[in-house]
Amino acid sequence: MDFTSFLTSLGTSFVIFLVLMIVFAFLSSRPGNNVVYYPNRILKGLEGGYKSRNPFSWIKEAVSSSERDVIAMSGVDTAVYFVFLTTVLSILVLSGVILLPVLLPLSVTDHGMKAQSKTQTSSNGTFSELDKLSMANITASSSRLWGFFIACYWVSIVTFVLLWRAYKHVSCLRAEALKSPDVKPEQFAIVVRDIPHAPQGQTRKEQVDYYFRTIYPETFYRSMIVTDNKEANKIWGSLEKYKKKLAHAEAVYEGSKTTAKPEGTRPTNKTGFLGLVGKKVDTIEYCNKKINELEARLESEQKVTLREKQQDAAVVFFSSRVVAASASQSLHAQMVDTWSVFDAPEPNQLIWPNLKIKYFQRELRQYLVYFIVALTIFFYMIPITFISAFTTLDNLVKYLPFIKPIVNIKALRTVLEAYLPQLALIIFLALLPKLLLFLSKFEGIPTESHAVRAASGKYFYFTVLNVFIGVTIGGTLFKAFKRIREHPTLDEISSLLAESLPGNATFFLTYVALKFFIGYGLELSRIVPLIIYHLKRKYLCKTEAELKEAWRPGDLGYGTRVPGDMLIVTIVFCYSVIAPVIIPFGALYFGLGWLVLRNQALKVYVPTFESYGRMWPHIHNRILASLILYQITMFGYFGTQKFYYTPLVLPLPILSLIFGFVCAKKFYPAFQHPALEVAANTLKEVPNMELIFRAYIPPSLRSEKIDDDRVEDALSQCSRTAPV
Repeated sequence: MDFTSFLTSLGTSFVIFLVLMIVFAFLSSRPGNNVVYYPNRILKGLEGGYKSRNPFSWIKEAVSSSERDVIAMSGVDTAVYFVFLTTVLSILVLSGVILLPVLLPLSVTDHGMKAQSKTQTSSNGTFSELDKLSMANITASSSRLWGFFIACYWVSIVTFVLLWRAYKHVSCLRAEALKSPDVKPEQFAIVVRDIPHAPQGQTRKEQVDYYFRTIYPETFYRSMIVTDNKEANKIWGSLEKYKKKLAHAEAVYEGSKTTAKPEGTRPTNKTGFLGLVGKKVDTIEYCNKKINELEARLESEQKVTLREKQQDAAVVFFSSRVVAASASQSLHAQMVDTWSVFDAPEPNQLIWPNLKIKYFQRELRQYLVYFIVALTIFFYMIPITFISAFTTLDNLVKYLPFIKPIVNIKALRTVLEAYLPQLALIIFLALLPKLLLFLSKFEGIPTESHAVRAASGKYFYFTVLNVFIGVTIGGTLFKAFKRIREHPTLDEISSLLAESLPGNATFFLTYVALKFFIGYGLELSRIVPLIIYHLKRKYLCKTEAELKEAWRPGDLGYGTRVPGDMLIVTIVFCYSVIAPVIIPFGALYFGLGWLVLRNQALKVYVPTFESYGRMWPHIHNRILASLILYQITMFGYFGTQKFYYTPLVLPLPILSLIFGFVCAKKFYPAFQHPALEVAANTLKEVPNMELIFRAYIPPSLRSEKIDDDRVEDALSQCSRTAPV
């Protein structure tokens, strides 16, 4: 990419962002759009819309908001995400304060490029203007390399200090949230898996009750045996569908009543595939009939499920949250594959089918998923590498000669060069998240938040290995295949890769700019959700429930958002010293992200779960992994630059590993299990254990008709002697 294309990409991205900001300011001030731009506030019973007529007042509101405001509106997990954004932004700002005024003059004033330009090429065959701002302009073995060497240590030390402070701060946030005097059902329960076969003459319920009452005689309250709810869930899902359909039909019927035709027109539908074929029936009567049938079937299936489809897992409740916290981290049996426990998540987080999976089967599944992910990463690298090389205009013209007349149009060529490779990469990566979430759940992970964290980790390795390494190395090898074939030596290949790093900086500069200008512009303006909402409102929604479903915003999407941010962290780290001009772009990405997403967290997104910051250790480790990759990259690059003191870079990755080990030992245990001193805080009210228990009953098994006598096999009687 030449300098003109880079400026075109940057300029047009900025203009698009400004346009999207203006669109947001206009659309969000219209009352009819409140449910799209302020759903979080509306759901919490707060007033939506601007407090002033200033179209940019949202910026002041976002900046003036406190961490407590974020926690109150979107929970601890969201606050922890902003700790991540703030930490990375601080790292880049403190790094840039030193690197930019020191390294840029060292690069610009050297004349190494003039000497090298006869033999070396950048990503487009000639050195671009941006290459003069990078290490590509430094003469090999130059004493100026000392400045870049010291910069490597500076970036690493700044990262260590700020990561330590962030880990400590998040630990305090988690502890403060868990100390809350509010009653939370998950703090009074544990989940038990790998329950052994019940002794002869004893039911599963009696076995679990006896086991835990013996160990915790004073505080054991009740147990709930996990059941196979597949059939009940299916019937319940159909029942809910017909209830919604009935409400929709009744609304349509009421809407059809006019002064001229007060009796209205009763809606009809066909009973066949997708309502397109089959017998034509009155929708209201048909739905009422199906609802009555399904309610009877569900009641019958609930009885069968609770009595005959019990699994080797249970949720156990205690009247003391200190005891529950202690039980969740205690070894209950001598053998690791029996009576294994973990602290209960929120009721809606449990992945019920995974609770029955046995210990060794979970271990086997985990290694199988790792193997599948490794293979997928490897084979995904092939199309990613191909895309990074093929989407350059020169290669497109070579393989698709019929587009040559289009490419020869200078203005169009500039735009295509600026956006085509980056857009192709972003679209290709969008296909991954659902696959990775499916694989994470297949491992046997028992909770939604844990599955999201696991999928996020897999996605991180995908993006780093396939995007950063694949684009950098694969694209270079593709373009220089002839040179490697003629001189297939290790020295030649390493030299070629060293040359490619500064040349690829322009690609990643454009990629980062595209992500923060257009990505955050679309995030703020919410054009796509707005269009979808109004289309649904006009053509599909007839009831309040349907309208609410149409504008329900979802959460921040940590499973994809965090890995996407981590890719930017990796790119900026690895190029921070090689091409320091990337640092302001990284700072803009995280600074603008903080501002835009602060607004979204306070007004738009509604969290689907709360894990009290358990994502942070994973974020911390990914930042460290990016830092280590950066340190290894610099070690290799200094070697190709014939810097004789290159071995002095080796202590950096070792220090990073030691730092990570110390942090894990000091902070991680409190994230793995709730600390007892935290759980010991006084509650503001006596917990209603019956409500806590019923919060964990799956929706498909809930019924006013269910009582303890009827479901005694799965839902045990309360231990009435337990103090509340």
